[in-house]
Amino acid sequence: MKWFLLVRGLGGSTMRAVRPLAFEDLRRLPVIDFYESAFRKATGVSLKIVPPEGNGAGRNSGINPFCSLVAATPGGCAACVETEARAQRMAARKGGTEQLYCYAGLTVVAAPVMVEGRHVATLLSGQVFRREPTERDFGIVMKMLGNELAADLVRKLRKAYFETPVLTVERFKAAVQLLGVFAQYLAETAARQAVACAKTDPAPVASAKQFVHAHVEESIGLDQVVEHVHVSRFYFCKLFKKATGMTLTEYVARVRVEKAKALLSDPSRRISEVVFAAGFGSIPHFNTVFKRHVGIPPTEYRAALRSPTAS
Repeated sequence: MKWFLLVRGLGGSTMRAVRPLAFEDLRRLPVIDFYESAFRKATGVSLKIVPPEGNGAGRNSGINPFCSLVAATPGGCAACVETEARAQRMAARKGGTEQLYCYAGLTVVAAPVMVEGRHVATLLSGQVFRREPTERDFGIVMKMLGNELAADLVRKLRKAYFETPVLTVERFKAAVQLLGVFAQYLAETAARQAVACAKTDPAPVASAKQFVHAHVEESIGLDQVVEHVHVSRFYFCKLFKKATGMTLTEYVARVRVEKAKALLSDPSRRISEVVFAAGFGSIPHFNTVFKRHVGIPPTEYRAALRSPTAS
């Protein structure tokens, strides 16, 4: 079975493919609900985290009351979906925050959450005006939606339209920067969370994780871990894979990469020091594993730490 592997020191071993972090892993992080609420209170603008464009989820997020009403109309639904999808595609391709105008004149902002070089989720915000809307603007939007709308719905649309937030250049720029910073923070948090000890871990899994963290700079073998947790190899491999979604090999590699990332934040440390302090056997192997997990080489990661708000 794929999870039944002998794990040797990773300094010179061949890395197996690691189960990639998924949108569901991110969405379970408690910090997301907190940040969505804090962002709304600080900026007056709502925020939602949605899956990457293309998987059919997270459509018509309707984070703005006017957009929610429009998305429910036949003429507005497809246009809203396309705007959000296009914003996500552009942000993922750029690797940073992207903004565009929708057909109703609102600005939509998308900030991609890139984990291990993959687009795992998108922070969608905006749906705000950059200038005060006029009756003429509203009339143009109504024509685009069609003339079959009920009078009561038109009244609701008008009210929501003119109550949509209008952001100054400075406030809008600050909101976009906050989104970019949180997207980076969320990616880092998700990566750390994947290797952290959890209260729900079975005792052998919790003990194995603690052992790996305590001996990460050493050669770690499956036999050592099994002996430490006092269960059979077969049972441990099955239990660990079920609890973490990873083999022990994959888990050790991720723990080492996370330690390396922490060490790289210290500019006084040389790369060679980081390599061996994190348990890697050689610089070339470290570079390969690090880029596979993080999406960029260690030197580029270190440089990015010095300008965290850069997109």
